[in-house]
Amino acid sequence: MFTLKDIPLATRRTLHGIAIAVLLISVIIVLAYGNYFLLGDLQKPNNDDVKYVRSAQILLEQGTLAYNSGTDPTLFIMPGIVLILSGFMWLFGHDGGMIAFRLFQCVQQAASIYLVFFIVRYMFNQRAAIIACVISALYWPDYFSSGEILTETTFKTIILLLICATIAAVESKRWGTYLAVGLLVAAAAYFKPHASLYPGIFLLLWIRRKYTFMQMVKFGAIMVGAYAALLLPWWIRNLITFDRFVLFTNSAGSPFLLGTRILGALPPAGFFEAYPEYSPKTVFQGSDSNAIHKGLDIIRYGFTHEPLRYSYWFTLGKMAELYLNPYYWRPIWPIGRDAMKWIQQALVTVSLVGLVWALIRRPLVRQLPVLLTLIYFTAIYLPFVAFSRYGYPNMVLFTLFAAFLIERIYTFVSDRRRNRQAASGKQHTLQKGETA
Repeated sequence: MFTLKDIPLATRRTLHGIAIAVLLISVIIVLAYGNYFLLGDLQKPNNDDVKYVRSAQILLEQGTLAYNSGTDPTLFIMPGIVLILSGFMWLFGHDGGMIAFRLFQCVQQAASIYLVFFIVRYMFNQRAAIIACVISALYWPDYFSSGEILTETTFKTIILLLICATIAAVESKRWGTYLAVGLLVAAAAYFKPHASLYPGIFLLLWIRRKYTFMQMVKFGAIMVGAYAALLLPWWIRNLITFDRFVLFTNSAGSPFLLGTRILGALPPAGFFEAYPEYSPKTVFQGSDSNAIHKGLDIIRYGFTHEPLRYSYWFTLGKMAELYLNPYYWRPIWPIGRDAMKWIQQALVTVSLVGLVWALIRRPLVRQLPVLLTLIYFTAIYLPFVAFSRYGYPNMVLFTLFAAFLIERIYTFVSDRRRNRQAASGKQHTLQKGETA
């Protein structure tokens, strides 16, 4: 299923060519632009990327995972990116480690081309798979993501691997494939803990595939066991360091509170009259434990007094923030930020049309792994702050349906042309016979 042995030589060469082109373009951009991609200042960490660099340096020098905590241990972030970055810095030094990390992301972008091919070939056909790879190679935010020192490139790659493992697991019913799913979910959780509930989509996949109850229990236990085994070092670290069990981090409250801000605005003026303990200056300040309570108060007031506005924001509004603005915060020649925004919106529109068309014209069972993954990683963000950085890993899943639509249009036009040529040839033959 995930092998190139049965692929025609010409197709293999095309696929390898696309992957090599992505790798070369990524490497050239990363080396040419360098620290242009940094969102913060290395001398005074004021953004996530430079904070990760500082955390990696502290981890190397003191063996402590610190973030927004000076040099003290922290529970603010999951350690995935810091561990990888510190590994490269240990091998190549501070600046060399940053370059190596970016080059590692370039390799991931190239490897993702193959994953996209396998997934789309399974969903639709080989031609659509090649078109999806071309779209991915031309999607300029991928090259920006390669240069950033953030979690998005690695997380996107893990999600694509997870979909491949999900397809293999559901099709093969082998314990090893479910073990791989559990390990990949845990790996994703080391970057973004909200990935942890992903195995829940298997319930629908199992029902669709008519798994027995005992099969569900067995394979579910394998996934949970693999997940727990890989997360165990993190849980032990938290117990030793903080004398308490912490499943992931203690920072979920702030994203939840910030997610109540409609386009960054303050709550309605009447909110502060109903809740005089809050003020416009302090409502979004304070500890993480209080953030959830504040967020719930804002949501309660908003849905009571402005139900339509808040209903829109927590559904279509946040989805628009996730997907209609590209994750393209540092433009790369020759595409500017405004141009990329128009391209993004056109791509999402074509993808949605392709998705609807695929649901109508293609078997649902082969689309379910991607559809459920897309739904899961969209719905999980709706209660929290939503913006293009978080939507970026899902964009590649949207483009799979754009590839299907383009393939269908191409096939339709080709068939029409072939039929016209055949009809013309037949008519010419008849006329020739009549003349004779």
